This record gives sequence, C-alpha cells and structure tokens, in this order.
Amino acid sequence: MELKDPVAKVNGEDITKAQVVEAFSVAVQASGVKAADLTPEQKMNGYRQILDELIMDKLVAKAAAGETVSDADVAAEIAKLKKQFPSEEAFQAQLKEAGQSPEKLQTAISTMLKQQHWMQSQIKDGDQITEADAKKFYDTNTEEFKNPETVKASHILFLVNKDDSEDVSKQKEAAAKKAAVRAKKGEDFSKLAKELSEEPGAKESGGDLGFFAKDRMVPEFANAAFGQKPGSISDPVKTQFGWHVIKVTEKKPAGTVPFEEVKDQITAYLKSAKQREAVQAILKKLKDSAQIESTLPAGN
Repeated sequence: MELKDPVAKVNGEDITKAQVVEAFSVAVQASGVKAADLTPEQKMNGYRQILDELIMDKLVAKAAAGETVSDADVAAEIAKLKKQFPSEEAFQAQLKEAGQSPEKLQTAISTMLKQQHWMQSQIKDGDQITEADAKKFYDTNTEEFKNPETVKASHILFLVNKDDSEDVSKQKEAAAKKAAVRAKKGEDFSKLAKELSEEPGAKESGGDLGFFAKDRMVPEFANAAFGQKPGSISDPVKTQFGWHVIKVTEKKPAGTVPFEEVKDQITAYLKSAKQREAVQAILKKLKDSAQIESTLPAGN
C-alpha cells in the first residue's frame, strides 16, 4: 500500500509521509533487518508503530514547549555522551555517521531535557515508594531472595583437550599431583596458580573463582569443592577441562537475604515500575485528549 501524504494530522498539524518513511528506514536499519525482506503486512505494522511514536513525540513536545533548559544542562548531557567514547575524534565520527551535526545534537538534547522536566512535573510524587511498600514486596516474593549454599574457591588447572592422548592426560595428572603437594606444604596458592595454571587469565586472577553455587560448575568440580572444608586443598580432580587442584577458602550456607540488604534494590525496582506506569497514564491522557486523524488502515 502506498502511504498518503500527510499520513496523519495531530491537532491540525501534519505528520508527513517523508517523516514516517525516514523514521521507518532508521528503525529498520538499526534492527539489522532488510526492508526488502519484510512482507507488506510487516511493513504496515512497522508504519503503525512509527506513526504512534511520531504522534506521541509531537504531543509531548507541544506539552513541554514551555519548559526551560539551560545551556549548562545541555552541555552536561553532551559531556556524559562523550564519556562513552575513547576520544573526541571517535565521538565526532559517530555523530557524522549518524547524520548529526553538533547543532542538531544540542537541539535534540534540549528537546529531550524539556520533555523529561515536563514529564517529571506531571508525575510529581507519584513515583514515590515507602519502606512499607518495599517490605510488602519482599514478604510477598521471599523465594526471589533465597540464596543457595555457596563456596569461595580457587583452582589450578592443567588443561587436557578432548583430542589429547591418554599419555598427555597422565602427564597433566602428574603435574597436578605435584602442584597439590606444594600447596599442601603451605606454598601460597595464588602464586602457584599464577605460576602453573593453564586457565586463561590465571596470571591475573591467581585462580580465584569467587563465590559460586553448586549448579554453576561441572559436577565433578562442584562435588569436590562442596565436599571440602574451608582452608583445605584437594587432590587432583578430573573434569572435561582437565585436571584441577582446588582450594576452598570460605563457605556460605543457604538462606534468605535480609530485607535491609536488598531494601534499596527493591525500592529502585518498584520506583522504576511506578514511573513507567505513571508515564503510560500521562501519555494515554495526552493522546485521548488530542484530535488525531490517520490515513493508515487500522491494525487487527
């Protein structure tokens, strides 16, 4: 179906065919899909989605037009963006690739900040979460805050590839036995791992695996680690990766994380959810009160 021009009117203002086609092309390119591979129905669904976004952009921009944003606020946002790039040159190259000029970027950020300020003024305190709200969520979802038993361990790995011969495996086992003897005699385990381990990154990590639950490791390794006492060194353990010497340094029993430890995390989660609900309600109110005429056929 050929798009009509204008595609829609919002409170008497046009949304042109060119605007819809350009926004659709950008979205398709960003998704990695080829427009030529889309069916007519998929294209039309894409146009509907793009049109909805353009309508909301126009309504929010109009509502937020009276907000004021300082040059310092805009500059601060641009500075945050630049921090995501290794250099000023890389930032400018990305701008050019995106078809953005510094002036266009400043305008876009100014518009974004105005809309954020306006939206927050509409939400007001509607996104506030009390400690009682957080505690209720915690009590209702206690399963989410249960932790399995974990151990903290380090290991020295002697790699055995699946195509290696039995002789190679025996040589690696012998090397693992020697390492275990040295560790049990009191040599620093981290230094031994840096010296001997064939695990990638062992020279930096010293073989430290941190805390892990039993199901995070292959069964042979997990059974050995969870069967050890803190401070103990294992005999060589064979897994699909090779031969390991394991040192367990600490164990944590299974249990439920106390509310105080997760209170801030829960509060942030609930606040974010409440903000999304508030924003959707505000956008719906804007749309319901607007006069919108669309030439696109309605979806199913």
